[in-house]
Amino acid sequence: LKEKYQNAKFSILGSFYPENPTAISEETMAAWQKEGVVEYLGVTEDVKSVIDDQDCIVLPSYREGLSRVLLEAASMAKPIVTTNVPGCKEVVEDGVTGFLCKERDAASLAAKMEQVLMLKDEARVAMGVKAREKIIREFDEKLVVSLYSRVVGQLFRKKSARDLGLLDTAKSYLHAYRGWLTGASVSRG
Repeated sequence: LKEKYQNAKFSILGSFYPENPTAISEETMAAWQKEGVVEYLGVTEDVKSVIDDQDCIVLPSYREGLSRVLLEAASMAKPIVTTNVPGCKEVVEDGVTGFLCKERDAASLAAKMEQVLMLKDEARVAMGVKAREKIIREFDEKLVVSLYSRVVGQLFRKKSARDLGLLDTAKSYLHAYRGWLTGASVSRG
């Protein structure tokens, strides 16, 4: 892509993981930098300012939990290119808020990155706006906490407190608390 789009800048942020055989090595990164293929930004606590400087965020991953980087990028109205794997595909609506590439497929990743490069500025910005709207609609903190609370509530309704072992634990703590109030020595043994 760098040969075809010489004005494009490709930046990489993050740590090296030498224990992971599929991770990019420091030697490979140094070679890419020397060739002018990428700019390595190192590691930072201020990810927001790095995301802010980019036109698009790319996260190829073989497996991922719900990626904080993708959530942050989308919330900052950045289109995303990521892998069609659980955790990533929940954040990106392919062709609307970004693009999903095939797992372990460099050609697919390059093709999706090229789609972003070919977008007119207005279309890229509109894609980012749609990404932000999706995050607000589906991943707002209050919404997630509410959903989590409902799921936990359903679990408790399905299982009795005794089945979960909570009743005995609650009794034990109540007994200890009463003992503390009265100054009695209590063992939860």
